[in-house]
Amino acid sequence: MTNEAQLRIGDLLRTAADDAVPLVGGIDDASLGAPTPCAEYDVRALLNHLFSVVVNFQVLAAKGTPDFSETPDRVAAAGWREEFGAEAGKLVEAWSAPGAEEGTSGALGLPARTVGCMVLLDLTVHVWDLARAIGRTFAPDPAVVAGLAGEVEGMAPMARRMGVFGDAVDLPGDATAFERLLATTGRDPRAW
Repeated sequence: MTNEAQLRIGDLLRTAADDAVPLVGGIDDASLGAPTPCAEYDVRALLNHLFSVVVNFQVLAAKGTPDFSETPDRVAAAGWREEFGAEAGKLVEAWSAPGAEEGTSGALGLPARTVGCMVLLDLTVHVWDLARAIGRTFAPDPAVVAGLAGEVEGMAPMARRMGVFGDAVDLPGDATAFERLLATTGRDPRAW
C-alpha cells in the first residue's frame, strides 16, 4: 500500500514546483526589497538563495558535487522569472531520473531521499516565505506536506545545530499540518 509520505521525490517536487513557479513569477520588482520571515534575507536575496538551491540540487540528484561557494544575483538578469521556471523544471527532471533517490548523495554524504526532501522543503517553505513577504497566502499541496513531515522532524535537531532551523515554535492544537511543519523549522506561521 502506498501513502502520500512514500511518493517519489520527483513527483513531490513536480507538485511543489507547480505551486512555486507561478508565485515566484508573480513577484514584482517593487517587492524585491521587502523583508521576509527569514530575517537574513529580503525578497531579492531569498529568491537568489532559492535559485542557488534549485540549481545545485540538480547536481546532487545526479550524485555530483555542487558549488555552494557563491550565490549569483540571478534576479538582476532580464527574464529571471522564466529562468526560475526553467530551472525548477530541470530540478524535477533531475530528481525524477532513475536512481536519483537511491543510495547516498556523494557531496553531502546523506541518503539521497533525505537530500531530495531538503530541496523539497526549501521549495515549499521558502515559497511560503516569499508569499508572506509580498502579502499573499500560500498553502502547499497536502501530499507535499505529508511527504516532508517525517523527514523534517528527523532533520530538525541537526538543522538547529547548524543554524538552518530556528527553535521550534509552539502552536495551538488547531494548527494545520503545514503550520506544524513551518513551526518545526522555527517559523511562526501565525505571526506573518
